[in-house]
Amino acid sequence: MKTAYKFLFLLIGLTVVGCSDLEEEPVGLLAPEGFFQSTKDIQTAVNGAYGHMTHEDFWGRKMSLTIMLRSDMVDIGDPTTAARRIQHNDFNVPADNGMIPDFWRRTYQMIAATNQAIAGAELVDAADEQKNPILAQAYFIRAFAYFHLVRQFGDIPYLDEPVTDAAAAGSISKTSATDVYAKILSDLEFAKQWLPNRQASRTIPAKSAAHSYLALVHLTMGNFQEAYNEAKGVIDNESAYNLALESDFQNLFNANTIDGSLEPIFALDFNGFRSGDAGQDYQPALTGIRSDEQYGIGGGWSVAVPSLTVYNSWDDRDYRKAVSFDATGVFDGNVEPFTNYRNFNSRAVNRPHIAKYTRFTGTTANNNGRASQHNYSMIRYAEVLLIAAEALNEVQAGSAEALSYINRVRERARNGSTFPEDLSGLSQDALRTAVLEERRLELAFEFKRWYDIARRRIGNDVFGASGLEGAKPSFDANRDYLLPLPPDELARNPNLLPQNTGY
Repeated sequence: MKTAYKFLFLLIGLTVVGCSDLEEEPVGLLAPEGFFQSTKDIQTAVNGAYGHMTHEDFWGRKMSLTIMLRSDMVDIGDPTTAARRIQHNDFNVPADNGMIPDFWRRTYQMIAATNQAIAGAELVDAADEQKNPILAQAYFIRAFAYFHLVRQFGDIPYLDEPVTDAAAAGSISKTSATDVYAKILSDLEFAKQWLPNRQASRTIPAKSAAHSYLALVHLTMGNFQEAYNEAKGVIDNESAYNLALESDFQNLFNANTIDGSLEPIFALDFNGFRSGDAGQDYQPALTGIRSDEQYGIGGGWSVAVPSLTVYNSWDDRDYRKAVSFDATGVFDGNVEPFTNYRNFNSRAVNRPHIAKYTRFTGTTANNNGRASQHNYSMIRYAEVLLIAAEALNEVQAGSAEALSYINRVRERARNGSTFPEDLSGLSQDALRTAVLEERRLELAFEFKRWYDIARRRIGNDVFGASGLEGAKPSFDANRDYLLPLPPDELARNPNLLPQNTGY
């Protein structure tokens, strides 16, 4: 049974919306001091933030697809897809790109909901031991949201309390990325202190989620000792946090089995029913093969498709390759190789497609696998092991302990074979390369690769002529590690100027 903590409503008062025909006299108003009476009300406010996460604007399609296409692992398949998508893939993003404003706005709506919960908790007469474990969810979600924003945009407006004065909010200045990161760490420390070791579902952050995100944030900032300390703390508490590597890699992408897995640390969980763009998952459609019959979901749209080099350069003996790709499809009842895909649909592309989100969607209430039952791991235990390996190597070159963490992940990838073999005796540079490569394969198509490229500043290499997608001549390292701030935001509030470099 899917967890009850999947929220498809937007809490009244947590989201600011515009409307041209509002009545002059409101018929009623639910003020915070009237709403927040108990800890259950704090939880209700937190639930409003969860609802925004699975919206089409955020993880349902727009933001997740944006960061997937900006990686070197996923290219455009269907050349007739919307130009706003192709722009990200080709690094020709204009300031008014159509994807960005929607997920910018949705992320700030998520933040607004957490701020309302945190402020409302002040009105509830209850002990810290009752309030703070719930509040810690809000702090975690706020950190999670700002962590995406600061990596995408750099200096951004930072709001940590409800907006009660629209004029004042409209004149707020940007906060430096350095200060945003400090606030993210502070929120995660609070969450780590007060969240329980375990929750009823991996879609509700437990202490392990805050602990793991502290490791990832420190890694992103280049605080390698702190990143290692936090990741090692998760590893040392593997039992207390009820964590383990899933025995079969395929189960991590099977909507019918993922709820029982101990590997996801924090996940977004889709319900498998149609509800407009709130709670509807588009990844199976975006990544699926056009007109493919093999999964009974009507095929996909062939939009986000790996280049052939991504597939050919991946060793066939690595079990993760078989899980990650569909190299055959079914058309008119016959199994066909990927070289024939286009024969059955002119908008298909003759390349292996991503299988992680099309193969086991669970119940889906819409064609092409939209409205799946997938859980999307925002962070899972294998990544924590790789964070520990990468960070430790930076402070203790060629560490055997660091290699042991990579080898745990590689062991699962063998699935009974002898490949990939254990690594040993690597220099610091070789181990640095190895762990980034392991992240590329282990977390392929899981929306992580772009952030790795950006934090390590390797764009000139991976988007050069020898890159997996071939040369991306429009990539500009002085511009493209950040996205443009939405022009309508700059027009409303000149204090957010200047625009990010190059836009």
